[in-house]
Amino acid sequence: MKITELLLSEKAPCWKKYKQVGFKHKNGKKVPNCVPENYTSDEITLEDVYEVFGPNQLLEAEYQGRKVTLNKPMQGDVKKFKVYVKDPKTGNVKKVNFGDPNMRIKKSNPERRKSFRARHKCHQKKDKTTAGYWSCKAW
Repeated sequence: MKITELLLSEKAPCWKKYKQVGFKHKNGKKVPNCVPENYTSDEITLEDVYEVFGPNQLLEAEYQGRKVTLNKPMQGDVKKFKVYVKDPKTGNVKKVNFGDPNMRIKKSNPERRKSFRARHKCHQKKDKTTAGYWSCKAW
């Protein structure tokens, strides 16, 4: 029996009908990551990315002297969200700001979602370097 199995058998770190899937950092401490037993991970791992794009695909890049993650929307500073993308025309990393900080996205309402996507012509948005593409992707 491994040491981790021994520790887990003495004191179960998760609730009933939950299982431990690795650890996470919380308040500077390493704590068990508990998920429901029927949980299946939809997260994309680095191996999945390599399988699809190959090992030379950029996941991180440098923007104004600091490392940034590409194609991952995050909380914005100027607008509601921002995302860093690599511009295929110039080869440079570009910051795309999108979203109104004073409005909430109500995409759980199917009528609003359909109306937004039709109004913004989301089926035509293909360029990752535009705010419209990322806004449509969020909806």
